[in-house]
Amino acid sequence: MSSTHAPAATSRREQILKEAARLFAERGFHGVGVDEIGAAVGISGPGLYRHFAGKDAMLAELLVGISERLLDGGRIRAASGGDSPAAVLDALIDGHIDFALDDRPLITVHDRELDRLREADRKRVRRLQREYVELWVQVVREVYPACAEADARASVHAVFGLLNSTPHLSRPGALPGRTEMSALLHRLARGAFAALAEDGGAAADTGATNGVRHGAAALAAPSDASGQPR
Repeated sequence: MSSTHAPAATSRREQILKEAARLFAERGFHGVGVDEIGAAVGISGPGLYRHFAGKDAMLAELLVGISERLLDGGRIRAASGGDSPAAVLDALIDGHIDFALDDRPLITVHDRELDRLREADRKRVRRLQREYVELWVQVVREVYPACAEADARASVHAVFGLLNSTPHLSRPGALPGRTEMSALLHRLARGAFAALAEDGGAAADTGATNGVRHGAAALAAPSDASGQPR
């Protein structure tokens, strides 16, 4: 999704959440104090309470918010269609790659801190994630119609695991440039899904092969679309 409008200025709440995610990922939820989050954005710790009730509220907004953004972005890509189901799958992959490369701290925070959410917020995150998975499963089965539903769902979870591995490659120099990494992740994800066509000789629709070629060629520049962990 592109726009001719200048990007909106980052709000103070967004600044606080970005720094909270970074600090939670680096030191754990209980290893970070409100004062430290405030210092990271140039305000006093007590000043944070004008924006959030506390660290628990920040954590909830981070994890519920990214789950909502991924699902909303996936729905937009699915609704916009494309010239084939394979093109929609390429768009979903690109959106999730944007998340995996641009929001790596959130992946770490999700993996470590999800159980710290209130039960209602945790259930909401899980529900949003299930809907996001099922959106992908539907598209994957359109690309590979002979694929069993259980296999499609397992492959979606496996691809999420692959794409969400980026926090483990964060040492300086461990990752290639963003454009190259985006293209590599896309090829790896498409290769994983292509294995669905090999099991038992199942055949993908004719758009799938063309979609792979188109997707690889289109990745010369990173996608500007925004896009969850499991």
